[in-house]
Amino acid sequence: MSLTDDLLSQLQGAPLQQVSQQLGIDSQQASGAISAALPLLMGALGNNAAKPQGAEALLGALQNNHSGLDIGSVLGSVLGGGSSPATNGAGILGHIFGGNQGRAETGLAQATGLSQGNSSQLLKILAPIVMAYLAQRMAGGGNQASAGGLAQILGQEKQQVTQAGGIGGGLLGSVLDQDGDGQFGVSDLIKLGSGLLGSGKR
Repeated sequence: MSLTDDLLSQLQGAPLQQVSQQLGIDSQQASGAISAALPLLMGALGNNAAKPQGAEALLGALQNNHSGLDIGSVLGSVLGGGSSPATNGAGILGHIFGGNQGRAETGLAQATGLSQGNSSQLLKILAPIVMAYLAQRMAGGGNQASAGGLAQILGQEKQQVTQAGGIGGGLLGSVLDQDGDGQFGVSDLIKLGSGLLGSGKR
């Protein structure tokens, strides 16, 4: 089971209802939107972790801000307006997408029928949950709790997202392909720069 599928299964039931209520949409639409947003977030993290400094920065963030948290409590805190680094969805998205955040929000809205506001809000809700989930996985992985181990896990996840296609895979491709040539290449990497390290923009 992929990381995305595993996390998606953990969000069924009460968490899904809470998210749908927060966004003011029905649970079916919320489920579809979450199913599209999670692969986008996981794939973008996989892309960032493919660069050594990106993997190091991400592992540091997981260990410093997100370790020991369970998904239910993070969701409750996010929906309750918590403002710790672990629940700062906007800040986490800035690191995950860098200058692509607006593109990710617009793409998700277009793909799922959400409003732009709901699309943005959903990503801000899910980003801290994804980080808490990854911190759990790394803590439970024994000697895999290294930047290299994290890069490997997320690299495999990004590959699965891309191969699976669907909304999530298509979104990931369009968000990461900066220059619109249909390929994610060196020029795109340069434009992404050190977005994960939060230098500059946000």
